[in-house]
Amino acid sequence: MDRQVLGSGIVLALTVLCGCGSNSTTSKSDFLLEVAPSTITVVPGGVPQVLSVANSSTSFSGTVTVTIASMPSGITASPATFSLTPASSVAQVMITASPSAVPGNASISFKGTSGTRSQSATASLNISQVTNAVLSTNSFDFGGNLVNNTLTQTAVTVTNTGSAVLTLKPTLSGDPSYSIAPGTTCGQQLAAGANCAIVLSYTPTTASAPASQNAILNLGFVDVPASTPQTVAITGVSAALAPGQVTTTDNPQVALYTMTLPFPGSMVVNFGPDTSYGIKTWSQSISSANGGQVSIFVAGMRASSTYHMQASVAFANGLSASDVDHTFTTQAVPSNMQLQETTTTTAGMTPQPGIELLNPVAGTPSGVVVTDLSGNVLWTYANPGGAIDSIGGVKMLPNGDFLFNIGPNSSYPIRVGPIPPGTIDEVREVNLAGDTVRSISISQLNAELAAASCSECHVTLDTFHHDVEPLPNGHWLVLTNTTMALSSTSTPPLTNEPPTNVLGDVIVDLDENLQPVWVWNEFNHLDPNRHPWSFPDWTHTNAIVYSKDDGNIVVSMRHQNWIIKVNYADGAGDGSILWHLGEGGDFTLQNGTDPTDWEYAQHKPSFVSANTAGVFSLTAMDNGDDRIFPAGVQCGTAGAPPCLYSTVPVWRIDESAKTATLTFHQILPPSLYNFFGGNAEGLANGDIEYDLCGVGAIGQGSWVYEVTQESNPQTVWSMQVTGTNLYRASRLPSLYPGVQW
Repeated sequence: MDRQVLGSGIVLALTVLCGCGSNSTTSKSDFLLEVAPSTITVVPGGVPQVLSVANSSTSFSGTVTVTIASMPSGITASPATFSLTPASSVAQVMITASPSAVPGNASISFKGTSGTRSQSATASLNISQVTNAVLSTNSFDFGGNLVNNTLTQTAVTVTNTGSAVLTLKPTLSGDPSYSIAPGTTCGQQLAAGANCAIVLSYTPTTASAPASQNAILNLGFVDVPASTPQTVAITGVSAALAPGQVTTTDNPQVALYTMTLPFPGSMVVNFGPDTSYGIKTWSQSISSANGGQVSIFVAGMRASSTYHMQASVAFANGLSASDVDHTFTTQAVPSNMQLQETTTTTAGMTPQPGIELLNPVAGTPSGVVVTDLSGNVLWTYANPGGAIDSIGGVKMLPNGDFLFNIGPNSSYPIRVGPIPPGTIDEVREVNLAGDTVRSISISQLNAELAAASCSECHVTLDTFHHDVEPLPNGHWLVLTNTTMALSSTSTPPLTNEPPTNVLGDVIVDLDENLQPVWVWNEFNHLDPNRHPWSFPDWTHTNAIVYSKDDGNIVVSMRHQNWIIKVNYADGAGDGSILWHLGEGGDFTLQNGTDPTDWEYAQHKPSFVSANTAGVFSLTAMDNGDDRIFPAGVQCGTAGAPPCLYSTVPVWRIDESAKTATLTFHQILPPSLYNFFGGNAEGLANGDIEYDLCGVGAIGQGSWVYEVTQESNPQTVWSMQVTGTNLYRASRLPSLYPGVQW
C-alpha cells in the first residue's frame, strides 16, 4: 500500500494502525486511516498532547470524514470531527485530560467513513497521575568564560513537590556552547519529594564579549499542570584572554605588568630568577562587569638581573587562568644609591622573614633603600632635595605606596635661620615606580591653616621633619614645627631664661583631601621652662605613633627625654597630655634603676604588644645622650657606669597603676653608643630589632640588630652600613601589604 509520513509536532513516536481488523481488506482505491503516535500520556489538568490522524493512501481521491468512536471519561479531543481530503490528508487532534480524569490506561478510537467505505484507528492512552514540580530558578548566568575552556555548574535544582513520580526530559536549545553535563543527577523520573540537579557545561569556541551567548533549558515535564514553569534561561559571555604586557618604569628595578581582563577578577604576579618563580606580588582586581585593565608594579628584584614573571588570574566566577611567561632585566642601582653593607646571620638562628626598609641620611646613599636580609638592594628612592634636605618617617601605606617627609633638619630654623627658597619641604606619597602620587608643601599647608577653622589651626609652620603617621581612616598626622618669641610676658611665659626665640613642634591632622582638621601645638600644652637640654630647640619631637585601641597618639620628645600620650581621640580629642613616660614623668619605674634606666634623647617608640592601651608593651631607642645617674654616682669613674651608652628597653606599661616595668633591657657597650637617630620594634617571631643610627661620627655608619628578647639577648641577624647613617630601619614582610616573603 502507499504510505504518507505524518507530521506530528511534539509527537515522540509514530506507529501506524489499521482499523480494518484482521479480517478487513483494502483495495488500492480504498483509503487507509492511520494515527500517530501509537501511545500518548496526558496529565489531568496538564498540557494537551497531539495525535496526528491521516489517510495515508495516495491513490484515494475521496473525502474521509473522521469522528471519535470512543474516548474515556474526562478526556476531550479537538476537533472531535474533521475531514481528510487529498489536499489535506493529515489532521492534528489535541487530546486534553480534565482535572477529573481518572489515572489509568485506556484508548482513543477514530472512525473514518467515505461513502460506504469505513475504517478505524486506535491510539493507546496513558492517563498519568498529577504531580507538581518546582525549579530553584528560572535563569542561570555562567558569567564570563574563556574560549575553549569548560565551565561546569549546576544550573537549576528540580524538586518534585507532588505525590507521584515526575517524568522529565530535559533538552537544550539555542547556542551550541552549552550542553547537559554527565554530572546531572536528574534522570527520566524523579520520585515524589525528591530533588535533582541539572548540571550544564559551557564550552565556547568563539569569543562573544560583550554580547552574551544564550540558550533555553526545557525540563520537559510530563506529569505536571499546564501552568508549571519548566524552562530556564541560560546565558554566558565568552572572551579570549590577551597576553599581558611588561614594561619598564622610572625605577631601574621595577617592572609594570599589565593585563586586560575580560571579566571581573583579580591577578597576582609570580616572579623569580627562573620559571619556578618563588616570589609573588599582592593581588589587584577589577570589579567592573566588563572587566578592564589591571596593572601591578613588580618590585623586589635584584639589580642587573633577568627575571621571569607570569600573572595568575582569578575571575570572580571561580575561573582561573595564567598568562604566558615574560622576562624582564633590571638595571644597575644608581651610583648615588649604592649601599655599602655587610649582613650576618648567626649560625643556627633564623631571623624573622622579610625585607629591610632603610632610611639613610647624612651620607651616600640618602633617601630610601630596601634590601633583602642578605643585603641585596631591591628598591631605592633618592633624596630629591639639596644638601640641607633629607627624607624621614618612611612608612608603607595600605595601598602599597610609600609615605615620607622631605625637608631640612628640624633645628635649621633656630640654629641656622630662614629656610632658603627652593628648598623641598613637603610630605610626599610615591608609588613603587617612584612616581609622586600626591604631596603637600609647607607653604600649601600654611595657606590652608590660615583659612582653617579648627582649634589651634592658626599657626605658621617652619618645616616638615622626622615623621608622618598614616592613620586607618586615611588621614596623615604630619610633624612640623614653629618658632615663638618667648619671654616672661609671653603666652606661654618663659621665666627661667632670657627672652629668646624658641622652636617647638606641631602635629597636624590632614584628612583624605590633605586638608587640616585637627592641630596640636606644643606651646599650648607644655611648659617651656622645662628644657632638660639643647634649648632653645625646646622639644625636638621625632616620632608620632597611633594607638589603635583608644585612638590617641604617643609622641616622642627627644629634648624633653619624654614619651607622652596625647588625647587625640581620632580627631575629637582636646590635645591634653594623658601621661609622661620618662624621668620626672608620671610613671614609677620597676625592675630598673631610677633615673638611670629611663630613656634619654630617645627615638621612635613602637608598640610591642598587640594591644595599645590599658596594659601594654612599648619599646624605643634609648640613645642616652644626657643620661642622669643617681646622686653620688659619677659616671665614667672607676666602678661607675660609662657616661655615654645606649639601651633598648621594653616596658610593660600599666596606664591605670602608672607603672613602667622593664621586661627587656639590653644595655649596649659604649662602642655602640648611638648618639642620634635609630628606632626599636618588636618582630612577629618575638625578637626585637633596633637600629643604631649614629655610631661614631656622622656619615661613619650604622648597625642594625635582630636579637632575642631575653635577659641575655642573642644576636640573630645584623647589618653594618658604612658611608651613611640609617635614621631608621624596619623589617617589612614584603614590598606588598599583606604578602609575606
